[in-house]
Amino acid sequence: MAWFYLVLAGLLEIVWATAMKQSAGFTRILPTAVMAVGMVASFWLLAVAMRALPLGTAYTVWVGIGAVGAFLVGIALFGEPVTPARLLAAGLIVAGIVMMKLAS
Repeated sequence: MAWFYLVLAGLLEIVWATAMKQSAGFTRILPTAVMAVGMVASFWLLAVAMRALPLGTAYTVWVGIGAVGAFLVGIALFGEPVTPARLLAAGLIVAGIVMMKLAS
């Protein structure tokens, strides 16, 4: 179950990061509220996952899911550029997540 909680925490990291972007510097109430709730839930699930997973593994996977997910949301929702260098960087993050999982 720890891995399930960790993946869910990573997905919620994408939610709160996207809501933060949409909050326009915390000037819009609904996105700010979504961000706050998503952040608390994400941190809580990360903490629950860390009961069974090593700190380095859990934190690396959580950050990686959030980073790659936010990258993809940025492309899909905000029209951010897709360049070979950005794709390579995201691919390296995914490779690091996979290696961290295999190493634990």
